[in-house]
Amino acid sequence: MAQHDYDRAAVRTLIDRVLAEGRTSLTAPEGRLACQAYGIATPGEGIAGSAEEAVALASGFGFPVVLKIVSPQILHKTEAGGVLLGLDSAEAVLAGYHSILANARAYDAEAEIVGVQVQQQLPPGQEVIIGAVTDPTFGKVVAFGLGGVLVEVLKDVTFRLAPATAADAGSMLDSIAAAEVLRGVRGAAAVDRDALAGLIVRLSDLVSDFPEIAEADLNPVLATASGAVAADIRLILDPSPAPARPQHSRADILESMERLMKPRAIAVIGASAEPGKIGNSVMRNLVDGGFAGEIYPVNPKADEILGRKAYPSVLDVPGEVDVAVFAVPARFVPAALEEVGRKGAAAAVLIPSGFAETGDHALQQQVVDIAARYGVRILGPNIYGYYYTASDLSATFCTPYDVKGGVALSSQSGGIGMAILGFSRTTRTGVSAIVGLGNKADLDEDDLLTFFAQDDNTTAIAMHLEDLKDGRAFVEAARATVPHKPVVVLKAGRTAQGTIAAGSHTGALAGDDRVYDDILRQAGVIRAPGLLEMLEYARSLPVLPTPKGDNVVIITGAGGSGVLLSDACVDAGLTLMQIPPDLDAAFRAFIPPFGAAGNPIDITGGEPPSTYEATIRLGLEDPRIHALVLGYWHTIVTPPMVFAELTARVVREFRDRGINKPVVASLAGDTEVEEASAYLFDHGIVAYPYTTEKPVAALGAKYRWARAAGLLPAGPH
Repeated sequence: MAQHDYDRAAVRTLIDRVLAEGRTSLTAPEGRLACQAYGIATPGEGIAGSAEEAVALASGFGFPVVLKIVSPQILHKTEAGGVLLGLDSAEAVLAGYHSILANARAYDAEAEIVGVQVQQQLPPGQEVIIGAVTDPTFGKVVAFGLGGVLVEVLKDVTFRLAPATAADAGSMLDSIAAAEVLRGVRGAAAVDRDALAGLIVRLSDLVSDFPEIAEADLNPVLATASGAVAADIRLILDPSPAPARPQHSRADILESMERLMKPRAIAVIGASAEPGKIGNSVMRNLVDGGFAGEIYPVNPKADEILGRKAYPSVLDVPGEVDVAVFAVPARFVPAALEEVGRKGAAAAVLIPSGFAETGDHALQQQVVDIAARYGVRILGPNIYGYYYTASDLSATFCTPYDVKGGVALSSQSGGIGMAILGFSRTTRTGVSAIVGLGNKADLDEDDLLTFFAQDDNTTAIAMHLEDLKDGRAFVEAARATVPHKPVVVLKAGRTAQGTIAAGSHTGALAGDDRVYDDILRQAGVIRAPGLLEMLEYARSLPVLPTPKGDNVVIITGAGGSGVLLSDACVDAGLTLMQIPPDLDAAFRAFIPPFGAAGNPIDITGGEPPSTYEATIRLGLEDPRIHALVLGYWHTIVTPPMVFAELTARVVREFRDRGINKPVVASLAGDTEVEEASAYLFDHGIVAYPYTTEKPVAALGAKYRWARAAGLLPAGPH
């Protein structure tokens, strides 16, 4: 059934009737009607109002049959003793009918009993669940996983945005841990993948077409080699679904962001000549940072601040103002923002706290309403400010930063922002921007991604976030960015349970971090497990060339490091190359007899620099090898800086020849390996001392981005 063949009118009539009756869930027969309208296969069934009707229905379907209680108040039928399976005779159906009614009344004496559902019992098959839920961040999402009564115990489930495409549905079948079961194990036939994927798409279309459907379960769906049938259906309604969030157009976002990041004139509201004041720190950073545009201090009690004429109001400033940085207490922001709006500024950077983060939602909403009235975009409030190095712009009360490069970073937290700053300084990471988002009253990650995606000064983006205001807008912006630049996200609160009041298995399963995890991956985002990893990925990804294939080779001077590097490659989803005989022989020509070829290639620790150089050259020269992982062991024979310099020289030589493969290195040894690692990093080789995991994780992140960007086949990972 194609989308245009869906009987939407029938579903609309059904949902309107149920809501008009004051109900928030469909009975199983009603759910069956909704599913049939969308081409979702269900078994033969009917509702019996008496034991005799149940027997007649069962005889018509043929034995065995299933009996299920039908009651708007009893959603979890199994818990109520409201399901009987395998009834294979008229006598069994007769007794089962009376038994199921007694169980239901014992479970809930006040429940309305509509009747007993008599359902054709399906032949054995693989039980899976296909469901949907309305996520507070991403809206409608569809789920797939192993089903049956243990679904919430096994939790082997994966999520995608709804409506899902056929490709999305296919990827879901391969994303669960038990994917191999669907392909057939121990002689069992593989299930009908097309039928399962079709059910996923149809259910996702159903919940997308009708916002009132808050949660849905098809559980179990019995999948066999010849099809897939929804044996049980649960649809839960929300009579007042959340309205769609308002959106800014891409053109409007870019116009505002260009003026924010590349302003010609900045006004500092609350500028101060007194050291220690936020308004003084902001002024000093702007002036000392070398910002070439106009800087206008605004303070009605000052004539001059840091050698610049002060103005009593932003309205008194001559000429245009692109950005107003606020360094006044929260209570003074609304009145000053009115003037900023009348001045025609593009953006207001609200440093002060005292808004929603302290419980004053009304004040924050007042500020949002004023800004919206004038078309002013708000950054903040409750932030440390922002940096954009290409404009020599340091609009913050924190320490300045001026090492220019291609990494754009953002954070919701001021503390995380300062960690970003400190890491960048320590590692000499070149940044294009560091942006505080704070309460995200207006501007958020979507706006930043839209700007950074087309910003020539930015090559990679890394974001710390505690939540997303609009998950769908973020996914749309990420999908537009990832084909050109990697996006790394650190999502805080991974272990916190969601706030969904679940009435379905899918709702219960969606109430944790797995929805974020699956949908961020669907968007092509690289998710970092921690703050340090986010920063290291951001630092490494612009350094590493994009791989042209999957074959990774480890060359190591220590067998133990080789084993750990191999483990790290598996954990990072990398493919260790199966070395063909001719390449094996070529490597063996350079290593001692007690070394080991294969992969890892162990050249042993006592080898001179020439052995390292020869094997690295071979790894770069052979077109079948796509990436190198180097394991160095500190010896006097080949000191750390000798290894670093020869490796950098050889890699540079090949890059000059147009052979540009990613090379990462793990250096084990005394403290000299720290300097050697820094040297390698400075020369385009991602290297770390004392760890086998970090360099390989960085390489794995590069591979994940390359796949998401469509630069490599999707592969099995």
